[in-house]
Amino acid sequence: MPPSDQQDLELLAQLAQARVDIAKQISRRIVGQHQVVDNMISAILAGGHVLLIGVPGLAKTLLIQTISQALDLDFSRIQFTPDLMPSDITGTELLEEDHGTGKRAFTFARGPVFGNIVLSDEINRAPPKTQAALLEAMQEHSVTVSGKTYSLPEPFFVLATQNPIEQEGTYHLPEAQLDRFMYELRIGYPTVDEEEAIVSTTTGVQTQKVTPVLSAEKLREMMKLVRRLPAPPSLVSYAVGLARATRPDDPSATAAVKKYVNFGAGPRAGQYLVLGAKARAAMDGRTVPDLEDVDAVAFSVLRHRVVMNFQAEAEGMGIEKVLALGGRGREK
Repeated sequence: MPPSDQQDLELLAQLAQARVDIAKQISRRIVGQHQVVDNMISAILAGGHVLLIGVPGLAKTLLIQTISQALDLDFSRIQFTPDLMPSDITGTELLEEDHGTGKRAFTFARGPVFGNIVLSDEINRAPPKTQAALLEAMQEHSVTVSGKTYSLPEPFFVLATQNPIEQEGTYHLPEAQLDRFMYELRIGYPTVDEEEAIVSTTTGVQTQKVTPVLSAEKLREMMKLVRRLPAPPSLVSYAVGLARATRPDDPSATAAVKKYVNFGAGPRAGQYLVLGAKARAAMDGRTVPDLEDVDAVAFSVLRHRVVMNFQAEAEGMGIEKVLALGGRGREK
């Protein structure tokens, strides 16, 4: 049943207003990119991580920094490089001496992963063993060092950036890690008017300040509310059907999927389709998500979970074309 408690309804109204206020604060620094901003907000409300892909100079890093300021969350940035080590992310144990007693003991120095929003800048520039340092953090919200597990602060989000055109000195993210990102969002070039506005506002002396809209505590309440929204059986069935239709051995797969796809999306895709739909409904002040909400997030959820085969690459068939041929999951 939809939330009927008066407190829940009031919180839902606050959430819808917060969505508007956050977008307004972000627009102080980011020109355009409204759909990307909306999807980023929905992922955060759903408790998901985001992989943001775009060519250099499109303000990917600035967008993530601005979101953290608008939400008044602890922000941490990790610049991924080929020589980055796992301990540079998680932290390490240091041998320290007590000057009073002379005794030595190991103490854990926390790494930059201990933040609410962790910007993993150019995440594909680090080797696999370093990328893997984030796997436990993204799934379990904890890190284990020397056999001891440390909990990460809540809420916890990994917002990563990646440059799609540069291949030298980069490492492909493992599928297990890609699957932990709720969305893969593509950020494109601005329009002429937007680009003129960007150049005009960024070449002067005035800087735009961002005012916090939500505290970490209030955000946690709203994230719990999003999960409490009901998902009708028809919506769950539709979301699961979308995920299963990307698997070439499934009876519901289209001819295009059978021809061009090696591996389809796993069950986590269905979970994120439903959570994304719930978040979008809550952002509009609605108590129940619908199928259009699922369609609106489908590409963002599915495209990084589908592994195309060699024939698809040879014929220039990307996942967007394959899903479009199937007639399902079109983004709005």
